[in-house]
Amino acid sequence: MYHFTALVTLLAILFYFFITINVSRSRTKTGVKVPAMSGHPDFERAFRIQMNTLEWMPIFLPSLWLFAIYISDAGAAAIGAIWIIGRIVYFIGYSKAAAKRGPGFFIQGIAAIALWAGSLGALVLRLV
Repeated sequence: MYHFTALVTLLAILFYFFITINVSRSRTKTGVKVPAMSGHPDFERAFRIQMNTLEWMPIFLPSLWLFAIYISDAGAAAIGAIWIIGRIVYFIGYSKAAAKRGPGFFIQGIAAIALWAGSLGALVLRLV
């Protein structure tokens, strides 16, 4: 059973739900009407936070689960929690200014790479 990894997966989805709602709130606050995708810098940053997170989910989630399967449920969950923390730092920084998104991006990027590389390494070791 992969209880810890399942919990981190659900937390990542909850965070994604939160930032999706944030885009909707930002539309209302800034007056950017559907279907417009630009028009106010605050809205555009909220939208990019959501889209960037969505762009990373196909890298993060499979790597998270493969790491749990091939290495460790608790290890995957710990690194996955770091990924979520990185996304939160990214959200806070980018919400203030585009130039402040770097630290969060770095944290989540390192976590995702660790999950992917760990999964690949464990798989290769089993194949040889």
